[in-house]
Amino acid sequence: MSYFKNVKIGLFLLFIVFVFTACGSIADESQTGSSDKNSYTLSISGSTSVGPLAEKLAAKYEEQSDIKIEINQIGSSAGITNAINGVSEIGMSSRDLKEEEKSSLTENIIAYDGIVVVTHPSNKVKDLTMEQVKQIFTGEVTNWKDLGGEDMEIVVVSREDGSGSRDAFQEIVGYSSGELVKSAIVASGNGNIKTTVAMNKHAVGFISFEYIDDSISTIDINGVEATAENVLQQKYKLSRPFLFVHKEENLSQEGQQFIDYILSSEGQGIVSEAGVIPLK
Repeated sequence: MSYFKNVKIGLFLLFIVFVFTACGSIADESQTGSSDKNSYTLSISGSTSVGPLAEKLAAKYEEQSDIKIEINQIGSSAGITNAINGVSEIGMSSRDLKEEEKSSLTENIIAYDGIVVVTHPSNKVKDLTMEQVKQIFTGEVTNWKDLGGEDMEIVVVSREDGSGSRDAFQEIVGYSSGELVKSAIVASGNGNIKTTVAMNKHAVGFISFEYIDDSISTIDINGVEATAENVLQQKYKLSRPFLFVHKEENLSQEGQQFIDYILSSEGQGIVSEAGVIPLK
């Protein structure tokens, strides 16, 4: 009898251990689920010019918050449309909003940027007037010798339709998409323009300040160098704001807190470190 009694006691103890283990697992799962529910994913999409800066800011902010920030670089116009339609909570734009867009969206300037005309490093042309830039991109001038360079054809490299950089560049220089020289190479993104120009001694294109490196040569405009100081002093005319845009009813507390962080002294410090121009 004692043998069977011991077996029963052993089985009972095993059952108790099993119950406590199961309860512990359920509690852990409950806590995990609660943690997941408390996390928040902030969706941001738009400009490929603003995107690299936004990613640097997001990475730093995620270190001190419990939200996840997803950034999709798809172009300014697409990001603006996503913000209007509620596909993304925040849109990124490297051009000013159009009148019809302003009626739907609220904008925050998070930084300023210069647009730089760039050529192959071997190109001897280092300074152009705004009118000469227009003549190049509309095909009125087609040879570098007419601008003080070597006797070789000019290959124009531009951005794709919907690009905030292209819209801003065309508006400032003073020509429309229909006037862009028909032979122009159309490249998607600042990085692709830089690579194309760096590999072709005939080429000329335009990129954001933060993409400048030794692989390409920059052009002064009207004798003014492309620097942050010259942009803030409004001496360098090829410049534009970097915008975060949103619909008021779609902006979460988490989204507002991220914008506030970007506009803070810490956030603007990251802007400066990224090679973009802070607000002050």
